[in-house]
Parts: sequence; structure tokens; C-alpha cells
Amino acid sequence: MTRLLIIGPPGSGKGTQAEHLARHFGVPAVSTGDIFRSNVSRKTELGNQAAEYLDGGRFVPDHLTNALVKDRLLDGDVSHGFLLDGYPRTAPQATELDSMLAAQGHGLDAVIELRAPDAELEERMHRRAQEQGRTDDTIDVFRRRLDLYHRQTHEVVSVYAGRGILVSVNGSGDPGEITALAIAAVEQFLAASRRPS
Repeated sequence: MTRLLIIGPPGSGKGTQAEHLARHFGVPAVSTGDIFRSNVSRKTELGNQAAEYLDGGRFVPDHLTNALVKDRLLDGDVSHGFLLDGYPRTAPQATELDSMLAAQGHGLDAVIELRAPDAELEERMHRRAQEQGRTDDTIDVFRRRLDLYHRQTHEVVSVYAGRGILVSVNGSGDPGEITALAIAAVEQFLAASRRPS
């Protein structure tokens, strides 16, 4: 039963790495991006509200995000573990996640932080926009998202670092090598944290 969280700036490859890491550790990948897109495409009430923020490159407000994530974490497939991707983005969301997990008698086992230089992230975004035709990947929207990450989400990294559960991984270079580095780092961390003292 492993409960993981992956965090990093936009364009750092969180989605790709989340899929590989979730498969390796035998847990479902829970992406807030997928939750948002699913609700937006199905035109749910929360999805319509979220769309107004997503289309402008802004973060969805905490109360909307918390409600969507809370529902997802009650699903049966995540009862024995998960890898959360894209949440929490703010310190208040981190507090809310603590409450959600505590209500189920759980906590996070490790938080994986992907690090990469801003210039490399922007180049990746530009390449992805061309390959996938993503309308949310304009330079202006990306820079706004990156600025929000530095101003808000980095505080979340500090929270988990202070708890001693942060595992930082170099997110530059070949995706396969990054995956191998991340798996090794997390396995080493989990083995050490679960070793009887």
C-alpha cells in the first residue's frame, strides 16, 4: 500500500513519469488534469466552472479542486494506494489532502519532486504544443502557469521537505533515464522509511 505524490513545474514531465511510476509501484495514477478534462468534456457543473479558469491558464480554485479530488480518492481502485499528479498545488490544498487521507487513516509515503530549468521547460512546452496541438500551450499561458508554480506550488514542496518525505529527482534529459532515477530514489526512500528503527 503505497501513497505517492508527484510534483513539479509545468512541462516537467509529471504526467509521463506518473504513468511509469504508478505502473512500477502497482498503484493507479490519479491526475487532476484528467479529472478536470473529464468533467469539462462531460459538462458537469464543476467542470463548467473549472473550464473558465483552465481556458485562461489559471489554476482552478481550491474549493472546486478539493471537491473533485476528494470524490476521486473515495473510489475503490485507490483504497490500497495511488500516485497523485497535479494536486496539491497550494499550501491550503496540502492541508486539505492531509484531512482527506487522515479521515481514511492514511498519509503520504513519499512526494517526488521533478526539477528542471525554466528554459528547458519552455522548450518542451513549445515542442508538445506543436506535436499535440494543445490550445492551452501558448507561450503566454505557459509562462503564467510557470509563474504561478513558482509563487504558489513551490510552497507545497517546502511543506513536504519539512516533513522529511520529499524525494527530489533531476527532471532534465531522457525520459527513460528520469524514470529509472525516480524509481531508484523512491524505492531507496521507502525502504529506509519502513525499516524498523
